[in-house]
Amino acid sequence: MSQAELNPLQGRGAGSDLRLPPRGRDQQQRTVGSRTTFHGSLLRNELRVTFRRWRTLALLAVLAAVPILVGIAVKIETGDGESVGGGGGEGPAFISQITNNGLFLVFTALAATLPFFLPMAVGVVAGDAIAGESSAGTLRYLLVAPAGRTRLLFTKYATVIAFCVAATLVVAVSALLVGALLFPLGDLTTISGTRISFAEGLGRALLIALAVAASLIGIAALGLFVSTLTTSGIAAMATTVGLLITVQILGQIPQLDALHPYFFSNYWLSFADLMREPIYWDDLTKNLGLQALYAVVFGSAAWARFTTKDITA
Repeated sequence: MSQAELNPLQGRGAGSDLRLPPRGRDQQQRTVGSRTTFHGSLLRNELRVTFRRWRTLALLAVLAAVPILVGIAVKIETGDGESVGGGGGEGPAFISQITNNGLFLVFTALAATLPFFLPMAVGVVAGDAIAGESSAGTLRYLLVAPAGRTRLLFTKYATVIAFCVAATLVVAVSALLVGALLFPLGDLTTISGTRISFAEGLGRALLIALAVAASLIGIAALGLFVSTLTTSGIAAMATTVGLLITVQILGQIPQLDALHPYFFSNYWLSFADLMREPIYWDDLTKNLGLQALYAVVFGSAAWARFTTKDITA
């Protein structure tokens, strides 16, 4: 037997076909893939748990009921041919236009729920995000998994943002269905007095719903920060809703006009400018910038608190 047969690796150079398997690279790819899968499953699990809770379903049901009540009230009041509010212009924005076009019920319902109902629901979900897990004794078990505090906090915030979008769409879709059942549909007259098609009106309604959802980013970040300060979910929810009410009250005090532009609720109703022709973007961009500022400030505060917090439950 020759020496080459005894040692088959001898004499093979760099161009040889025999190569060792890149085990390190494959292992690294499998690790990255498994982490990506885990992080995706973590977000899916959070979404599933949040939207299956009876409290979340109850909040969405209440939000869906608001357009129904508004639509029925307007239908009853205008049944004898009188205008809504007796012609005095009372009630939420766009309410006087509902009888002419049911699509205006979408705008009215969002205007009616944005000052309190929508942010209250978001405050409840955001306040329970971390504190609820802590009070239930499940937070430390979540951190045992290879998620990390930063990624877990980001996942919680992403879940709250998803609820903001879902809650806004529930109001909009409910209002659209009720408006189509109780009132006529057709071309719309904008605030500027110009006429747009019903299809374009639907597009404007979608933009308004997205603008309303974006208006809730600030209160979501504030609620998440409060949730990191306590181990009681009820206390975090009550504090967030209390802060919401406080800001709304302060926003009605004329002596505090200098502070109003810094309140997260100051530009909430700027979505009405999407019904102008052309669209007036000034207050809309101010609102988005203010919500982004709140998200950065209170999101950073939540991260600083959560990453240095002793988890005992």
